Amino acid sequence: MNNKKIANTRFLPLALTAAVALATAQQAAAEIVLYDQDDTTFSTDGYINAFYVNSDIDREGDLNDRRQSRVKMGFLPNWIGFNFGKQIDDLKLGARSSFWVTINDSEQNGTSTAIDVRQFYGTVGSEWGEVLVGKDFGLFARSNIFLDELLSGYGQVSDTLGLVDFGGVSFGNIGSGYPYPFPTAQITYRSPKMGGLRVAAGIMDPYDSNQVDADGKAYQESPRFETEITYEFDVAGAKIYSWINAAHQTSDNTDSDVDSVTSKGLGYGVQAKMGGFSVTGSGFQAEGMNPFYTNNAGQATLREVDSDGYLLQTSYSFGKNRVALSYGKTEDDGNGLGTKADYETRGIAYFRTINDNLKLVAEYNQFQIDAATGSGLNEDTDTFAVGAVLNW
Repeated sequence: MNNKKIANTRFLPLALTAAVALATAQQAAAEIVLYDQDDTTFSTDGYINAFYVNSDIDREGDLNDRRQSRVKMGFLPNWIGFNFGKQIDDLKLGARSSFWVTINDSEQNGTSTAIDVRQFYGTVGSEWGEVLVGKDFGLFARSNIFLDELLSGYGQVSDTLGLVDFGGVSFGNIGSGYPYPFPTAQITYRSPKMGGLRVAAGIMDPYDSNQVDADGKAYQESPRFETEITYEFDVAGAKIYSWINAAHQTSDNTDSDVDSVTSKGLGYGVQAKMGGFSVTGSGFQAEGMNPFYTNNAGQATLREVDSDGYLLQTSYSFGKNRVALSYGKTEDDGNGLGTKADYETRGIAYFRTINDNLKLVAEYNQFQIDAATGSGLNEDTDTFAVGAVLNW
């Protein structure tokens, strides 16, 4: 049974591209306005990146050991987004759709470049806050990943997880510091900023978190609940951004022999910036949740098994240059690959800003899986990546 879970997780990247964009933070500054009349706006934004990558893979046994070169995307895929806004009396209406693509085709299926829609939502806002309806990234672990210093870099490409030869993105620090806040159907309320404090709470489309191979039918009487509270403030010349987020749901089964599973997670973190220096620390704790994906993509059989992780980063910017150091770790008791394992990622990256729309990146990354001997999971993969990022 464990082997089945491991195989499903390894091949999971073939079915999806698991990364997140900083679109919601970047689009306001980088967007190109196409229409702005009669209190109505329409704009576009986009992101294109490609890296030369060389990975040195050392796995348990000698069969998979190799050095592999690739030309592929980094942690963020390529996307194009469209934004709509209209003021009607006291209401501000908005909408966003974003289309995400991979640049690597398949050896088995020719031009199989994947296109998926990760954001397709509308918003209604006023002085009382904003309501979002549609598909967007989740709230649990949201700031953990959005404030990752290596977001526009490369990150880890575990061969055990099928990422070295994958046609999509790398994993950044997913699974070694935080889970990915998967885009999902939701209805979410965000309060206005209140002296630096902002609260978001939403109901999300739930997922089957109990035994998916049981004879009965999995079901959820209530939706998944997620929330995030952020607080920004200045102290002693430093700008501080702090957050706490959470998720909770219960999944039942019509088969009385299958126990209900309560899935819950807590994320937290703080980022401090002063001058050219930035320091970020974040973490999470979860039970009955997939440590890689908050929506349990791939349908791993979840149990009330714990996982927790943290990410420590620092960076320094000088002129058009930025250097970042990163260390992340997730300890999982078995929900990810079906057996207990620790996942660690260490990285150093250099970013050179050429202009407002072009950035060059060089990164060295070390990824490690530490599991029981004979499990087939143990891995040490070192990756060097150098590439270019264009955005508007």
